[in-house]
Amino acid sequence: MKTPPTVVFIHSFFFVSRVQSLTTVMSEEKDSVITDLPLEYQMDNKQRGLALIFNQEHFDWKLNLKQRRGTAKDKASLTERFQELGFKVKAYDDIKKKKMLCIIKKAAEADHTEADCFVCVFLSHGDDGHIFAHDDRVDIKEITALFKGDTCRSLVGKPKIFIFQACRGKVHENAVTPMAGGDSEMSSEVVEEAAILCTPPAGEDFLMCYCVSEGFVSFRNIHDGSFYIQDLCGTLQEQASTLEFTELLTLVNLKVSRRCAANDKQMPSFTSMLTKKLYFRPKKE
Repeated sequence: MKTPPTVVFIHSFFFVSRVQSLTTVMSEEKDSVITDLPLEYQMDNKQRGLALIFNQEHFDWKLNLKQRRGTAKDKASLTERFQELGFKVKAYDDIKKKKMLCIIKKAAEADHTEADCFVCVFLSHGDDGHIFAHDDRVDIKEITALFKGDTCRSLVGKPKIFIFQACRGKVHENAVTPMAGGDSEMSSEVVEEAAILCTPPAGEDFLMCYCVSEGFVSFRNIHDGSFYIQDLCGTLQEQASTLEFTELLTLVNLKVSRRCAANDKQMPSFTSMLTKKLYFRPKKE
């Protein structure tokens, strides 16, 4: 005996309505979970955190790398800015690979429970995937792997910021706007190295900041320091306490992109695996 069409229609109607109702409930529950999650990183721990700065100006003659004049200015500016933000800054000059990795491993093994975050800065020559210590090149993945959740548990859920002032290639970014008056007078040194693709580290809460996009060269004034670091430090001084950090980095990108060296331009970039908004508001005393 066949079911009357009207009965089939009513049964189908109630089935579809039930599915739609369940879907709505599940969607609301999902939205509720997302809404209940904190939208900002907790930055009210006892300590701001550790900031390591590796400044490489001179290199072993076997590497055939030029002296990086002007980098001392970058180191001084970064030290001042991060100290103002409340970081414990440790800066190192012209250290060898073995010592550099030892310092980084020690930092990864330290207890960061009472810290907000971690920062590591490299001022050196480099290519995609590597930066240079005094005597050898260092794999960036080898460094960041030390700070993943399974090896550095006290930084789980906390921002891990890596800043690279190092060349990422040998292609010049041609200017498409008229050169600003006076820019051609600047004494700039263009660092050129072979480019190798770099894969960001797998894991949450990493922020990788590069002074230049893949395949392009960066510029450094031999007296005033590099374009990227000086604009980063200037923007930190002016807006670190009010602007969300990735928005601040975007503003730095804009500032650097408006500079010119001869007829070449520089375009910074950053890769964010952050899961919340990041603010460096002053700590309450």
